[in-house]
Amino acid sequence: MQHTDIPTRSDVEALATTREPGCVSIYLPTSPLPSGTEQSRILLKNLVRTATDQLVDSGADESLIESITSAVDALVADRDFWRYLSNSLAIFVTGSGLSSYRLPNRLLAVSEVSDRFYIKPLLRAVTFPQSAFVLALAQNSVRLIEVSADLPANRLDIPDMPVDVASAVGLDSIKGRSPDGREGRLQGTEGQKVRMREYAQSIARAIRPTVLASSRPLIIAGTEPLASIYRSVSTFPRLTDAVIAGNPEERSDDDLAAAARPILDELYAAELATLADRFGSNAAHGRAVTDLTDVARAATSNAIDTLLFDIDQKVSGTVDDESGLVTLSDDDDAINYGVVDEIVRRALLSDARVFAVRADQVPGGGPVAALVRFPA
Repeated sequence: MQHTDIPTRSDVEALATTREPGCVSIYLPTSPLPSGTEQSRILLKNLVRTATDQLVDSGADESLIESITSAVDALVADRDFWRYLSNSLAIFVTGSGLSSYRLPNRLLAVSEVSDRFYIKPLLRAVTFPQSAFVLALAQNSVRLIEVSADLPANRLDIPDMPVDVASAVGLDSIKGRSPDGREGRLQGTEGQKVRMREYAQSIARAIRPTVLASSRPLIIAGTEPLASIYRSVSTFPRLTDAVIAGNPEERSDDDLAAAARPILDELYAAELATLADRFGSNAAHGRAVTDLTDVARAATSNAIDTLLFDIDQKVSGTVDDESGLVTLSDDDDAINYGVVDEIVRRALLSDARVFAVRADQVPGGGPVAALVRFPA
């Protein structure tokens, strides 16, 4: 079983704003299988040795180096930690502390030293977090299930959630008589649909505070006509078009969570396709830039609305704090840092949307591309 720690945006921003000598960022592939643990620990030791060599070459104090190596050594020795891994591990350490994240994404082994953390690979997990709500709808039951990449499916306790259609409309059965014992005017198929609509409205009211407080999409699991009836009364903006078909009463919470993941993958693919279309239409008006220097200037002037960047490509150098001028370098040392990473950091801190993607998903074919709020 995988164990993951997905960083929140505030976690990422805290890492992005850290600025002090001797910031060490380490990424390494791991395995949730116990057989891969020792290999991962050996790889971590090698990556720390690489970071230590850079610190020594930069003239860092021995006390700083000792604090960093001691913190990582303590993590290496923590057997409980190594029992519960995912597909990658990200570690951020300075002389004052260490933080780590177990990630579901498969990342390359990297060891970086600078006066800031190397956060770009971490953002893949934030870009596509694999989280959602699943509303399991049936005439005789309803559940709201929280789906996330790092935890089992979680059934939420929602105040005022109706139990079933009949109780929601004050009847013993939607096929039976009205409460006073007489046949109501709304009987048969027409009456059932009217009462299912009332049921759906009650559900929508009950879950509204929970779903609106989150940025997660909402996926319906259910059969017709109830699924369509719920869709007709819901005003939730992130309700997905795709539905988990079939009777949800026959599936466990974990089964429904597993069925939600392909829908999320399709949702993210559609979002990237929409962004690609926007790049095409905005480029003619100077509101889309793909040149590294132009994107750096836009990031420095807080002009970026949406940034896409290649999660794997490394461009070493520096970005001027005032002008955004990019100076490239072939030296991989403790003075230079990832130029794209610095662009990402500046975009994040100006509240831009950032997408960590693969190379073939970046418009223009370079390491970065940006939709801008105004020409930089």
